[in-house]
Amino acid sequence: MSDTLFRFFGTPSVVHASGQLTHNAYGIVEQLAAEPGFATPLHVHTREDESFYIIEGEVAFILDGKWQRANAGSFVYGPRNIPHGFKITGNKPARLLIFAAPSGFEQFVLELATPLNAPPAPPDLEKLVATAATYGIQILGPLPDSPAEMPTVPVATLPPA
Repeated sequence: MSDTLFRFFGTPSVVHASGQLTHNAYGIVEQLAAEPGFATPLHVHTREDESFYIIEGEVAFILDGKWQRANAGSFVYGPRNIPHGFKITGNKPARLLIFAAPSGFEQFVLELATPLNAPPAPPDLEKLVATAATYGIQILGPLPDSPAEMPTVPVATLPPA
C-alpha cells in the first residue's frame, strides 16, 4: 500500500494494508486525528468482523446496544452482524487502527475518501448509504444516547458476549 493520506468522514486517514497485500485476509485503516465529538453512524457489517486498537485518546464504542469506553492500549472487537459505532470522547484527538477481516472495508473507505487538503466536511449521507450497501454495510442512523457514564474497556480484552 502506498500509505497515501486522505480524509475519511473528514478525518485524516491512511490505508496500511489492503486485500491485495493480504490475499483478501484483512485490511487495516488508521484514523490519525479524529477530533473530539467525531462519531460514526450506528451501522452493521455483514461481510467482515471489525476490530479497533486505540493508539491515543479516548473512544466510546457501542456494541450490540452496550456502551464501552476505550483508552490508549485498548483493543475492541466488533463481530459482523452486530450493530456498532464509536464516538471520540475526551478533550483531544484520537488515533486508532481499524482492522477488518476479511478485506473489503478498506475499499469502502477509499471510495468515500476525499483529498487531505480538502476542508473537513460531513459525509454526503445519500452517497454514504448507497456506497455502504454495495459493501454489505447497513447504516442504521446516528449513534444513540451519550456515552458519558460507561465502564472502561480493559486493555486487550474483548467485549462480553
